[in-house]
Amino acid sequence: MIDKTALTDFIEQQLQDTDLYLVDLTVSPANEITVEIDSDSPVDIDECIALTRKIEEAFNRDEEDYELEVGSAGLTSPFKVLRQYQKNIGNEVEVIARDGRKYTGVLREAGPDSFTILSSEKVKHEGAKRPVMEEVPHTFAYSDVKSTSYLLQF
Repeated sequence: MIDKTALTDFIEQQLQDTDLYLVDLTVSPANEITVEIDSDSPVDIDECIALTRKIEEAFNRDEEDYELEVGSAGLTSPFKVLRQYQKNIGNEVEVIARDGRKYTGVLREAGPDSFTILSSEKVKHEGAKRPVMEEVPHTFAYSDVKSTSYLLQF
């Protein structure tokens, strides 16, 4: 079976001087390798092909038979690493909390332990006759979130 740590180190070394970064790497017991990368700009298919070739050169298929798939994190894929959150600051996102509640709003901050979104919500102030729309901040610890993804609106 392919050594996942060695493969991760190799991929991160190959991406080091680019704006590409590793999002996820899975190696199944059947040696099916899936590499998911992202970038601060759109990921080009040629970049995926180039990384595939570098991996195939470094990890000989004659010694260890494996299946390899290198692709970019999809627009609708949940965020998995901090850099994806930072890339999407200012964009509208959908957050599904571990308690099942769903939030939508603009991603405002993303730090090492938590992130904050601003949601437009109806808020009724004491003494007011009707609720008014206000921007309400919601801060989440990453561990309290089931998923966060870019919100596509048509």
